[in-house]
This record gives sequence, structure tokens and C-alpha cells, in this order.
Amino acid sequence: MSAQAHPQFALRPFLAEDAPVLAEIFRESITELTGDDYSEAQQEAWIESSDDVAGLAKRLAGALTLVVTMQGSPVGFASLAGKDKIDMLYVHPAAAGHGAAAMLVDALEKLAGARGAEKLKVDASDTARGFFEKRGYVPQQRNSISLGDEWLANTTMSKALVKPEAVKPS
Repeated sequence: MSAQAHPQFALRPFLAEDAPVLAEIFRESITELTGDDYSEAQQEAWIESSDDVAGLAKRLAGALTLVVTMQGSPVGFASLAGKDKIDMLYVHPAAAGHGAAAMLVDALEKLAGARGAEKLKVDASDTARGFFEKRGYVPQQRNSISLGDEWLANTTMSKALVKPEAVKPS
């Protein structure tokens, strides 16, 4: 999907001053979107794992992080760690299901390919697994992650990237 498919959204690089609003998007995304897959205690542990705004800012600045905006305001973000791993993907609940996450992942896939990655991997939450499967990601293994006193499950998934020179004009 191209940016033109989502005219209400725009992409831009992460800026340090984005950290407080992205931390809020992180919290609201977990609180409002993951309740069918994770208990309240698991959600709280997940939120606490990145609840330090300065720590989140450092993590996002240390990766290639994109912010999706609507009318100039951030509504989601995603980061590429190294050249081949989606580290974080969070969208505000009001923007979920409207193409913001797809726009972010499309951009990260292109950037990863441009960096020489042959495949892209992600540790997808149970909530995000279906989203990634629809985009061609294949489950590789189940994981149990310890956060505080809680255990959360996720799935390592990967997708082969099409090399730019392999794309044939239509």
C-alpha cells in the first residue's frame, strides 16, 4: 500500500520531543487493544517495561524510528532495530484499523530492503499476529517473555523481502 492509499496519514522521522506523546500512544495501545489476548496484570507489566519516557526516547533514537501523523499529530510509531527487525509497532486505538500500522510496516520493509536485509523479523504480540500474517509474515517460534512478575507470550515471525532489482515493471 502506498502513502496515497492513506491520504489522512503522513510519515516522518522520530524527533526527541515526540517521546512523551509516543509513550502515551504506547500505553493506550496496550490498554485498549490487547485486552482480548492479555490479562490486566500482563498489560500493566508490559506498560511498565517501557514506562520511562527518557528510556523510551533513547530506545527509539537508537533505532530507525518512524512516526505516523494525522493532521500533524502523532498517532503511531514503529522502529527498525539493526537492518532486519521491527522492534516496536504501536498505533493509537483511534487510528487502529485505518491503515496507520500498514503504512508504518510498508515503510520499514522498504527501508530494511534498502539496508540490504533479505528478510524482516518481528516478535509479534498475540494481538498483532493476525496483522502480520495478513502481510505475509510466517510464524517461526512461540516465545514466553518475563516482564516483572508476569509472563507474556509472543511469536517470532519473518517475511522474505523482495529485492528492488527483482521487481519487474507491470
